[in-house]
Amino acid sequence: MSADQSGSGKAADSREPEKARHQGLYYGWYIVAALFFATFLAMGSRSGFGVFVKTWELDWGVTTATVSVAAAVGWLVNGIAQPIFGRMTDVYGGRRVVILSLLVMSVATVGIATVSNIYGLIALYGFVISFASGGVSPAITGVIVARWFERNRGMAMAVLVAGGSVGGLVLVPFMSFALVEFGWRTAWIIVGVLAFGLGVPMLFFIVRSKPEEMGMKPDGDESHDSGDAEITVRPVGPKYVEKWRDSFSSMPIWQLSFAYWVCGITTASISVHFVRWAISEDISIGTAALAFGVLSGINAAGVLVIGLLSDRWQRKNLLGAVYLIRAVAFISLIVLPGPSAIWAFAVVGGMSWLATVPLTASLTADVYGVRNLGTLFGFANMAHQLGGAAAVLLFGWAFTAWGSYDIPFAIGAVTLVAAGIVSLSIREKKHSVRYVQVPVGGAPGAKLLKQDGD
Repeated sequence: MSADQSGSGKAADSREPEKARHQGLYYGWYIVAALFFATFLAMGSRSGFGVFVKTWELDWGVTTATVSVAAAVGWLVNGIAQPIFGRMTDVYGGRRVVILSLLVMSVATVGIATVSNIYGLIALYGFVISFASGGVSPAITGVIVARWFERNRGMAMAVLVAGGSVGGLVLVPFMSFALVEFGWRTAWIIVGVLAFGLGVPMLFFIVRSKPEEMGMKPDGDESHDSGDAEITVRPVGPKYVEKWRDSFSSMPIWQLSFAYWVCGITTASISVHFVRWAISEDISIGTAALAFGVLSGINAAGVLVIGLLSDRWQRKNLLGAVYLIRAVAFISLIVLPGPSAIWAFAVVGGMSWLATVPLTASLTADVYGVRNLGTLFGFANMAHQLGGAAAVLLFGWAFTAWGSYDIPFAIGAVTLVAAGIVSLSIREKKHSVRYVQVPVGGAPGAKLLKQDGD
């Protein structure tokens, strides 16, 4: 783009943020709102998969393990898509990625209504929907938000991720209701039409990849246009990388990815098997969907609290606590009777469910910078989805073989304890830009601009 084109584009695009600034609201929050709704649709509908497992078993004459294959393929494909879309976001901007991804996802979601066997479900849900949803995942939407916010990054990320919690709160019970009242095909059509008719237009008209496209700076700071070069050098953390591959030579990316892998194991298994577990405990589909909705509602509030605290406290301590609390929730599914366990899990699990997402994304940005955040968080999300794919498949196999989820739930609890310990071991005050800052391009031994006490 030429200088003239850039200038004219800036002049045209700057009207809306000027209006928002006049009203006292930073335009970045409009971005968060639009991405919140996209996350509501994408994560909410994927969380609803488990509602239909028993129905598909009866309709198609298959086992829980067989239906789990479709979900497992979906998590695997979604994981592979994460770094691909992440890299595209770093190179081309997140706006194009989220719009096209939600468009494809919405059309394919309507197409689920035409599926008549497990092979069609694997093809459409396992491959098409799951790949496209990678472009509406926190690996992409979180990158856009991280570039619009610095000081309030934790809170902005939390609001974004709360969209997934609200999606579970609203869409899972709604899809259960639609299943009973209208049939499973109608349920998927309604969600797909909602995404196509509201979600895609909202992204198109509101979302921009970064504030510079609208003549703004992160957090709504004043943008001073001048022919002179920038006088101040924007600081970064000591682990900041110009090339994304360089991050793999340091520990934080591996610690975050391992913990996020465990997060995938535990969230995917519950997303697909929670309702099926409830049915095995003589709990109705409606009650199970309602309990998952309660879990999501509690999580929506919990995520916002975590976001508020994460801008004030060390994020790694909060992350470790989240994993340990979730371990307690998994243990409750084993030791308590079904009717008590389902509500104990909803309450305790709800405190921790999606809170890992803003913490992991923000920590990645704090340590390595936002330049390659799409690629790096994409790899972390790939670890998350690969763990989820394996768990969905193995949980389904275990239930089909043993008629119980106790052993898989116990394994989930053990891995969560390990993830909590690993997260707590991250040396945030040594690696994060929030505590240690160096000039851009500064060598590891460069003079520190700021350092908080340990």
